[in-house]
Amino acid sequence: MSIPRKLQERLQFLARVVDRETLHLRSTDQRLFVSGFTVENARSLEDNPELAEMVDAFVSRFGRLQDTVGDKLLPAWRSAVGEDPATMTDNLDRAERLGLIDSADLWLTLRQLRNQMIHDYIEDPMVLANALQTAHAHLHILTDAAHALLNDLAKRGLISWS
Repeated sequence: MSIPRKLQERLQFLARVVDRETLHLRSTDQRLFVSGFTVENARSLEDNPELAEMVDAFVSRFGRLQDTVGDKLLPAWRSAVGEDPATMTDNLDRAERLGLIDSADLWLTLRQLRNQMIHDYIEDPMVLANALQTAHAHLHILTDAAHALLNDLAKRGLISWS
């Protein structure tokens, strides 16, 4: 299969970015959740700048990977395989039908969760703790989707990735 050089370069760039973002997110996830994250941890953020920075890093990296995969890689994948990219919901539905993601609905739920982690935690430590725990439990949804898309592109000979 042959695709325009510019698209192939874009896909290769996105593969490098997704690899790096996944690595950084997993690293932060391991450190933040080494002993769980509780409501008490959330309440202590003002007095614990190191923990607050780790929470900010996790939230930022979670959102960044989700944006990179959902808003950039998935539409580029659709273009590369000869499909027309559509709305995010349509792209996610297509990826679900092809088995590249488990659930479009869950993906959209995780997107709402990201918004809770960013905005709602300021008001309610319990909301933040629950949102972080849920994101941690579903982190594999993002990383599995990224790897499924990249593996598919590599199998088609469109990128070099392993």
